[in-house]
Order: sequence, then C-alpha cells, then structure tokens
Amino acid sequence: MQTLVNIAYLLAAVLFILGLKKLSSPKTARAGNLLAMIGMFLAVVVTLLDRQIVDFTYILIGVVVGSAIGTVSAMKVQMTAMPQMVALFNGFGGAASALVAFSEYEFSRPTSNQMEFSVILNIILSVLIGMVTFTGSFIAFAKLQRIMRGPPMVFAMQKPANALIFLAVIGLGTAMAWDPANNDFLLAILLLAGVLGVLAVIPIGGADMPVVISLLNSYSGLAASATGFVLHNNMLIISGALVGASGIILSRIMCKAMNRSLANVLFAAVGTDGGETAATGGAAETRRATEYTVEDAAMVLENAQSVIIVPGYGLAVAQAQHVLHEMEALLMKRGVNVRYAIHPVAGRMPGHMNVLLAEANVSYDLLFEMDAINDDFQNTDVALVIGANDVINPAARLKKESPLYGMPILNVDKAKSVMIVKRSLAAGFAGEDNDLFFDPKTMMVFGDAKKIVMELAHALKAA
Repeated sequence: MQTLVNIAYLLAAVLFILGLKKLSSPKTARAGNLLAMIGMFLAVVVTLLDRQIVDFTYILIGVVVGSAIGTVSAMKVQMTAMPQMVALFNGFGGAASALVAFSEYEFSRPTSNQMEFSVILNIILSVLIGMVTFTGSFIAFAKLQRIMRGPPMVFAMQKPANALIFLAVIGLGTAMAWDPANNDFLLAILLLAGVLGVLAVIPIGGADMPVVISLLNSYSGLAASATGFVLHNNMLIISGALVGASGIILSRIMCKAMNRSLANVLFAAVGTDGGETAATGGAAETRRATEYTVEDAAMVLENAQSVIIVPGYGLAVAQAQHVLHEMEALLMKRGVNVRYAIHPVAGRMPGHMNVLLAEANVSYDLLFEMDAINDDFQNTDVALVIGANDVINPAARLKKESPLYGMPILNVDKAKSVMIVKRSLAAGFAGEDNDLFFDPKTMMVFGDAKKIVMELAHALKAA
C-alpha cells in the first residue's frame, strides 16, 4: 500500500512540475493549470485514503462547502479583481498550514517530551510563516481592493519594531524547544507572527504590489512545506517546496523588471495605493498636454501601417480588453501590423495583462514581452497606450531622484506617434509625473478606456 501511495505522490509531483513548466507561456498556461489540478486531485484522494480516516463526515462537509465557495467566487470575480483573489488564496493557504501544524502540536502535546527537535522546529516555522502570510495577504488584499487608501503607512522606529518582534519569536521558539509541553509559547508565536505580517506589508506601496503578491505566494508554499515535515507527508513537502521556489524566482524576476532589490521593495515604501496621485512637479502644473478627439485619433490609426498597443492597469479597471480586441481586429483587417507590448509589471500581479487579454481571446502570437519588442518602437507609426503610466515613463531613464530610475521601460517615446488613452494627467503608482504626456508627438485622449476604445472602433467601422 505504501508503495502505491509513493508512486501516486510521485505522479502528482510530476504533474505539478509539468504544470509549472507550461505556465511559463500564455499559449500553454491553460494546459498547465489542468495538469496541476489533476495532480492536486490525485494527491488529495491518495492522502485521504492513506491516512485511514475513521469518519469522513466533516471532510465531506468541508469539501462541499469549500467547493461551493470556490466555484461561486471563481465565476463571479472580475478579471480586474484577480490580484485580490490571489492575495486571499495566499492568505488562506498560509492560515491552513499554521492551523494544521498547531493542531498536530496540540494532538502530540501529551507526549511532546518525546518529540524530535526537527518536528518542533518545523511546527514553529509553519506557524510563523503561515501567520505572516495570512495577515500580510489580507493587508495586501485591503490595499488592492482600496479598503486601505493613501500612501504607504510608515512610522518612526518601524524597522526596529519589526526586528524586535522577530527576535521575540526566536526567543519564544527557543523556550518552546526546551519546554515543548507549554503551549503558551506557540500561542505567543502565532499572535506575534500575525502582527509581524501586518507590519511587514503596510509600508509597501502600490507600485510594488506585483512583487508582494508573488513573495506572499512563496511564503504560503514554504509554510506548507514545513507542515509537510511535521506530518511526515512527502507530497506536502514537494508541492510546498515547488510553490516556495517558484514564488521566490518570480519575485526575483519582478525585482529585475523594476531594477530594484527585494530589500528596496520591502522597505522603501514606494508608490501610492491606486495610481491617482495628483501631479506634483512644478512643470507638470504649468505645462499643457495636447488633447485630441476620438475622431482625430481614429484618423491617425486609420492611416498607420504599424501599431503597438501597450495595455496597463487602466485597461483592467475599465474592462476594455474585449472592445480593444475588436478594434485590433478592425485594424488588422485594414492591413495594419498590430502587436501588444507587455511589461512584466504592467498589472497588479505577474501575468495580469496576459490573463486579461487571453480572456478576450487575443491571439497569443500578438503578445510580445518587453525585451522582444522594445527595439521595434522606433520603426512603429503609432504606440497606443491604454491606461499605462509608470511602465512608459521616461523618468526611469533620465531622472536619478525618481523612484522609477533604472527601471526598464517600454520605449513608447521612440515611436513616430504616441497615443495615450487615460482618465487624467495623474501620476502612476510610483507617484512620478510623466513627461511623455507633454511631448509634442503625444496625443492625449482623455476618458474611460472602454468608452474611448469603443468609440474608436465605431469610427474605424464607419471609415
């Protein structure tokens, strides 16, 4: 029986790895999701059968209730709210790991003096990382949902306070190793870890939310892996390690895309919560951007031979991906070479833009990552920007005091003409004014992205 269980776990692990591999490309992402789902289903079924559970009543109730909640949530959630949903998933994953480890400790406490040090250590790690993930993810959710508004919350002695809490957790963990039967130590660790999760995320600004989400995802995996060691469950160890490693790698990729260190992301308090910061620079207050009508913009697109579309978070907020796909099809029918330029941190989580455009059935062949398309802007007639700001801001190249300085951006300003659809001249998540708005070759078309793109499509049809 144990041999069959190990074979099933090995098969599930292979499915997880293949699923992760396929998630690296938009073309194969759906297949990757399916493989990972099959692997998880197999792992859950085998675990339930292997553990010789006496009564499945509560488990069945949990499966039914959880499946109902998951199905309804997945069907109702808007694509714009997907980052919030991922944050909640991370949080619940961390909480589940912490609760399982804590319950295993309580079950074993009567004989805790015989517990191995490695088991105690993993219980502490699971509770610590799980609770940090739980509370930190809910703070991230509140920021993304704009329940918590305004700039990052920074107070005096914040970093020393976090360090003291972490040292207190280490001290409590050491005390628990000496006296495993005293559950007060683990309860205190659980409480302090929850506080640490809140304090760790509140100073992080909206500009860094993609990194925060991928990092919290990594934390949830590490917590699960530690719980796997507590339960002596190989599958939980493997799957948690895969999530933890992939989350760390993704966080590193996001940091590289912003040309910033992970420490800078966690402690620099960059950016606002919603990308609606008013223009603050003196030049931005006195200069006037050139505003164009939809008819003017349609005429420029109609006469273009090549167009690169740059989607941003404004596209997601306006739910404009479907009408944008319709407009793209109209341009291509006219013989215009249309492509999409995707910046790694264009949305509120890694891959957000790819998911939005895939929902609208935009061909994967039209989606190009920044490195693959950046040199093509200089030979492009029109760069059409829909709701993007920081990822096209030339301050990243020119302004050393800017929080964006050094971040690789899309070379939109190199195109022959630039057309920007945006609600206002407000700064982006980093709080930095964008000089591109005032460039003589830039056409600003103000308004809701969905409404403007729909009018552009109608104008192209009429033409």
